Amino acid sequence: MSVIEETNREELLSVPCVRPTQIAHIVLQTTRFAQMRAFYITLLNAEVPFEDKDACFLRYDEEHHRMVIVNTPDYGPVNRRASGMHHFTFTYATLGELLGNYERLTKVGIEPMWSINHGFTTSMYYYDPDGNILETQFDNMTSEEADAFMRGPYFSINPIGVDFDPALLLERYRQGVLLSELVQFKSAPCDPNAPQTRPDDVPEYDAAGALL
Repeated sequence: MSVIEETNREELLSVPCVRPTQIAHIVLQTTRFAQMRAFYITLLNAEVPFEDKDACFLRYDEEHHRMVIVNTPDYGPVNRRASGMHHFTFTYATLGELLGNYERLTKVGIEPMWSINHGFTTSMYYYDPDGNILETQFDNMTSEEADAFMRGPYFSINPIGVDFDPALLLERYRQGVLLSELVQFKSAPCDPNAPQTRPDDVPEYDAAGALL
C-alpha cells in the first residue's frame, strides 16, 4: 500500500474550512442489473475492475471506481415523482469528445432525450434503462465567466438554457466552425417543426432563444 505520511497532523486537523477534493463515485441500485451494466459500460467506455452477481464496479479514469451498479431484484422501480436525486453529470474535456461520444452512442441506439446549451455548458441528457437521468457536458466557460453569466440579465429570465440539435452541432463542428461560435446559444438551432424531447418536469423556459 502506497501512502504519503502526514507529518503536519495538527495543522491538518485544524483546517478551518475543510472541503472534499472531488465527488468520488455514484452507486445505483437496480432491478435491471444486466441492462444497466451494459448501458454504463457503453456510455462511459468503462472498465470493470470487479464484479459479481451482486454488484459491478466501473471506472474510466484514475479513480479505482467511479460507479457501482448494485443488483437489487426485489426492489421497486425508480420513481421520478419522488424526492431525491434529479440527475448526475459527466464532463468531457473537449467539445469534440462530447460530440464524438454522442455520435458513437447514437450508432448503438442510445439517443439523448434533451440537448441544451445552458450557457456555461453544452449538455446532452439521457435516460438510463431504469429511467434515471444523466447528463454529458462540455464547459463553455471558465468558473469566473460562469459566475458573471449567472449574474447577467439573460440568466435572470431564463436560468435553464436554449435547446440545440446535436446532429447539426456535430456537422458544424466537422465543418470547422470556430469553437467560440459553436458554444454560443442558437449555434445549432432545432428544427421548429420537429418534435422536441425534454424531461417532463422541466419548467417553461426560452427553449428557442427567442428572448436573446
